[in-house]
Amino acid sequence: MNDVPAKYGAAQAAAAPLKLEDFLPYRLNVVASLTSQALSRIYAERYGIGVPEWRVLVTLGQYGLMSGKAIGAHSHMHKTKVSRAVALLERRKLVVRRANRADLREAFLSLTAAGREVYSELAPMALDFDRRLLETVDAADRAALNRALKKLSERSAKLAADIANRPSPR
Repeated sequence: MNDVPAKYGAAQAAAAPLKLEDFLPYRLNVVASLTSQALSRIYAERYGIGVPEWRVLVTLGQYGLMSGKAIGAHSHMHKTKVSRAVALLERRKLVVRRANRADLREAFLSLTAAGREVYSELAPMALDFDRRLLETVDAADRAALNRALKKLSERSAKLAADIANRPSPR
């Protein structure tokens, strides 16, 4: 990762205070991106869906009935992405929308029988992928990895909230 050719300023790169390849947010993003690309090949080839559709499908498979807003919060997706994913899944007859009689601005989403079938087929493949990915981490280190990821997620959420709530500079 650190093979910057001399013609591109290796000396300057070595002295730089911020090195992208050592920067934790970047490293986490690379792992997430590579993992997502590899996993998405499995369901894209078989079911013709992308990452947002997969997240909606799996979230509904896990919880059964949810609003789009709740799916977005659970899956960390913007409402626009959720809306587009739901629309595609509805066209494919994998998701059905039902009006919330208590609040007509909101709808509840759930998997159709075909959607549940896709979820049932996807779940074992995703779990196998997860197992194969985790094989690289020593069994004794997996609990520590899970604790570290939980702490990093919690801290990231707190930092994001702190930044969002600070007064804007004038």
